[in-house]
Amino acid sequence: MVSVSPVLPAPSVTSVTSVTSVTARCRRRVLASLAVAACLLPLTAVPAAASGAMPPPVRPEDRASGAMPPPVRAEDQGDHLTVVVRHAGVGRDGRYDLYCHPEAGRHPDPAGACRVLDENTRWGRDPFAPVAPGTVCTMVHGGPATARITGTWAGRPVDATYDREDGCRIARWDHMVPLLPRVGAPAQVGPQGGASA
Repeated sequence: MVSVSPVLPAPSVTSVTSVTSVTARCRRRVLASLAVAACLLPLTAVPAAASGAMPPPVRPEDRASGAMPPPVRAEDQGDHLTVVVRHAGVGRDGRYDLYCHPEAGRHPDPAGACRVLDENTRWGRDPFAPVAPGTVCTMVHGGPATARITGTWAGRPVDATYDREDGCRIARWDHMVPLLPRVGAPAQVGPQGGASA
Protein backbone atom coordinates (compact mmCIF):
# COMPACT_ATOMS: atom_id res chain seq x y z
CA MET A 1 0.00 0.00 0.00
CA VAL A 2 1.27 3.35 -0.87
CA SER A 3 0.52 6.21 1.41
CA VAL A 4 0.31 9.67 0.07
CA SER A 5 1.11 12.56 2.31
CA PRO A 6 -0.37 15.87 1.52
CA VAL A 7 2.04 18.32 0.05
CA LEU A 8 1.88 21.72 1.63
CA PRO A 9 2.31 24.60 -0.67
CA ALA A 10 5.55 26.52 -0.28
CA PRO A 11 5.09 29.78 1.59
CA SER A 12 4.80 32.72 -0.68
CA VAL A 13 7.22 35.60 -0.51
CA THR A 14 4.45 37.96 0.58
CA SER A 15 3.44 35.85 3.60
CA VAL A 16 7.08 35.61 4.79
CA THR A 17 7.47 39.36 4.42
CA SER A 18 4.28 40.06 6.39
CA VAL A 19 5.37 37.75 9.23
CA THR A 20 8.77 39.46 9.29
CA SER A 21 7.22 42.93 9.38
CA VAL A 22 4.82 41.94 12.19
CA THR A 23 7.76 40.56 14.16
CA ALA A 24 9.77 43.75 13.56
CA ARG A 25 6.84 45.94 14.71
CA CYS A 26 6.44 43.86 17.86
CA ARG A 27 10.15 44.11 18.52
CA ARG A 28 10.05 47.93 18.10
CA ARG A 29 7.09 48.21 20.49
CA VAL A 30 8.85 46.12 23.11
CA LEU A 31 12.01 48.20 22.76
CA ALA A 32 10.03 51.45 22.98
CA SER A 33 8.25 50.22 26.11
CA LEU A 34 11.57 49.27 27.69
CA ALA A 35 13.03 52.69 26.82
CA VAL A 36 10.07 54.45 28.47
CA ALA A 37 10.39 52.26 31.55
CA ALA A 38 14.13 52.98 31.73
CA CYS A 39 13.44 56.72 31.59
CA LEU A 40 10.82 56.56 34.34
CA LEU A 41 12.87 54.38 36.67
CA PRO A 42 14.91 57.27 38.18
CA LEU A 43 11.66 59.08 38.97
CA THR A 44 10.54 56.28 41.24
CA ALA A 45 13.59 56.56 43.47
CA VAL A 46 12.74 59.04 46.23
CA PRO A 47 15.57 60.70 48.13
CA ALA A 48 15.44 60.23 51.88
CA ALA A 49 14.90 63.95 52.47
CA ALA A 50 11.89 64.07 50.13
CA SER A 51 10.32 60.94 51.59
CA GLY A 52 10.12 62.48 55.03
CA ALA A 53 12.73 60.12 56.45
CA MET A 54 14.02 61.27 59.80
CA PRO A 55 17.71 61.27 60.64
CA PRO A 56 18.78 58.59 63.08
CA PRO A 57 18.35 59.43 66.75
CA VAL A 58 21.31 60.96 68.52
CA ARG A 59 23.17 58.41 70.59
CA PRO A 60 24.23 59.30 74.17
CA GLU A 61 27.89 58.66 73.31
CA ASP A 62 27.67 61.23 70.51
CA ARG A 63 26.36 63.82 72.95
CA ALA A 64 29.11 63.04 75.45
CA SER A 65 31.90 63.25 72.85
CA GLY A 66 30.79 66.63 71.55
CA ALA A 67 30.15 65.18 68.07
CA MET A 68 26.80 66.98 67.90
CA PRO A 69 26.50 69.76 65.32
CA PRO A 70 25.78 73.18 66.80
CA PRO A 71 22.12 74.25 66.85
CA VAL A 72 20.85 76.27 63.89
CA ARG A 73 21.10 79.97 64.62
CA ALA A 74 18.59 82.48 63.25
CA GLU A 75 21.33 84.32 61.33
CA ASP A 76 22.25 81.06 59.54
CA GLN A 77 18.80 80.56 58.05
CA GLY A 78 17.99 81.56 54.47
CA ASP A 79 15.25 84.17 54.71
CA HIS A 80 16.93 87.14 56.38
CA LEU A 81 16.33 90.76 55.48
CA THR A 82 17.61 94.05 56.88
CA VAL A 83 15.27 97.01 56.43
CA VAL A 84 16.59 100.56 56.89
CA VAL A 85 13.88 103.24 56.95
CA ARG A 86 14.61 106.99 56.88
CA HIS A 87 12.47 110.14 56.96
CA ALA A 88 9.26 108.18 57.63
CA GLY A 89 8.67 109.78 61.03
CA VAL A 90 9.15 109.15 64.70
CA GLY A 91 8.65 105.51 65.61
CA ARG A 92 9.04 104.43 61.97
CA ASP A 93 12.65 105.30 61.18
CA GLY A 94 15.35 102.80 62.04
CA ARG A 95 17.03 99.56 61.16
CA TYR A 96 15.04 96.32 61.42
CA ASP A 97 16.32 92.76 61.08
CA LEU A 98 13.78 90.18 59.97
CA TYR A 99 14.01 86.40 59.79
CA CYS A 100 11.22 84.30 58.31
CA HIS A 101 10.46 80.59 58.51
CA PRO A 102 10.29 80.84 61.55
CA GLU A 103 9.58 84.52 62.20
CA ALA A 104 12.10 86.34 64.38
CA GLY A 105 14.23 89.45 64.54
CA ARG A 106 14.09 93.05 65.61
CA HIS A 107 11.06 94.14 63.58
CA PRO A 108 7.84 95.62 64.99
CA ASP A 109 5.69 92.93 63.30
CA PRO A 110 7.78 89.93 62.17
CA ALA A 111 4.75 87.68 61.56
CA GLY A 112 2.97 90.32 59.45
CA ALA A 113 6.15 91.20 57.54
CA CYS A 114 6.85 87.55 56.70
CA ARG A 115 3.22 87.03 55.71
CA VAL A 116 3.27 89.96 53.24
CA LEU A 117 6.54 88.68 51.77
CA ASP A 118 5.10 85.19 51.33
CA GLU A 119 1.95 86.63 49.70
CA ASN A 120 4.02 88.70 47.24
CA THR A 121 6.43 85.92 46.31
CA ARG A 122 5.48 84.21 43.04
CA TRP A 123 7.50 81.92 40.79
CA GLY A 124 9.24 83.93 38.09
CA ARG A 125 8.51 87.35 39.64
CA ASP A 126 10.77 89.47 41.82
CA PRO A 127 8.71 90.69 44.82
CA PHE A 128 11.19 93.58 45.22
CA ALA A 129 11.22 94.67 41.55
CA PRO A 130 11.29 98.42 40.93
CA VAL A 131 8.63 100.22 38.95
CA ALA A 132 9.10 99.26 35.30
CA PRO A 133 10.61 101.98 33.10
CA GLY A 134 8.03 103.77 31.01
CA THR A 135 5.18 103.14 33.49
CA VAL A 136 2.70 106.02 33.58
CA CYS A 137 2.35 107.17 37.19
CA THR A 138 0.34 109.88 38.89
CA MET A 139 2.46 112.84 39.91
CA VAL A 140 1.59 112.68 43.60
CA HIS A 141 4.38 113.15 46.12
CA GLY A 142 4.04 110.82 49.11
CA GLY A 143 6.64 112.43 51.37
CA PRO A 144 10.38 112.08 51.95
CA ALA A 145 10.36 108.51 53.35
CA THR A 146 12.94 106.12 51.91
CA ALA A 147 13.79 102.50 52.64
CA ARG A 148 16.43 100.02 51.62
CA ILE A 149 15.96 96.26 51.94
CA THR A 150 19.01 93.99 51.75
CA GLY A 151 19.61 90.34 52.53
CA THR A 152 18.37 87.04 51.18
CA TRP A 153 14.82 86.04 50.33
CA ALA A 154 13.76 82.66 48.84
CA GLY A 155 17.42 81.84 48.23
CA ARG A 156 18.09 84.97 46.19
CA PRO A 157 20.05 88.10 47.15
CA VAL A 158 17.99 91.24 47.74
CA ASP A 159 19.06 94.88 47.41
CA ALA A 160 16.00 97.04 46.82
CA THR A 161 15.30 100.72 47.46
CA TYR A 162 11.91 102.30 48.05
CA ASP A 163 10.65 105.88 48.07
CA ARG A 164 7.32 107.68 47.71
CA GLU A 165 8.13 110.07 44.82
CA ASP A 166 5.05 109.31 42.66
CA GLY A 167 1.84 107.25 42.64
CA CYS A 168 3.54 104.07 41.40
CA ARG A 169 6.26 104.22 44.03
CA ILE A 170 3.73 104.95 46.75
CA ALA A 171 1.74 101.87 45.67
CA ARG A 172 4.93 99.78 45.59
CA TRP A 173 5.75 100.90 49.17
CA ASP A 174 2.20 100.31 50.43
CA HIS A 175 2.24 96.83 48.87
CA MET A 176 5.04 95.90 51.32
CA VAL A 177 3.32 97.15 54.51
CA PRO A 178 3.92 95.91 57.28
CA LEU A 179 7.45 94.98 56.16
CA LEU A 180 7.79 98.72 55.52
CA PRO A 181 6.04 101.07 57.95
CA ARG A 182 2.65 102.51 57.03
CA VAL A 183 3.22 106.09 55.87
CA GLY A 184 0.55 108.43 54.64
CA ALA A 185 -2.39 110.45 55.82
CA PRO A 186 -2.68 111.02 59.56
CA ALA A 187 -5.34 109.15 61.53
CA GLN A 188 -8.84 110.39 60.80
CA VAL A 189 -10.96 112.00 63.50
CA GLY A 190 -14.03 109.92 64.36
CA PRO A 191 -17.55 111.18 65.14
CA GLN A 192 -16.83 111.41 68.89
CA GLY A 193 -13.74 113.50 68.33
CA GLY A 194 -11.36 110.55 68.85
CA ALA A 195 -8.94 109.18 66.30
CA SER A 196 -10.06 106.22 64.23
CA ALA A 197 -7.90 103.80 62.31
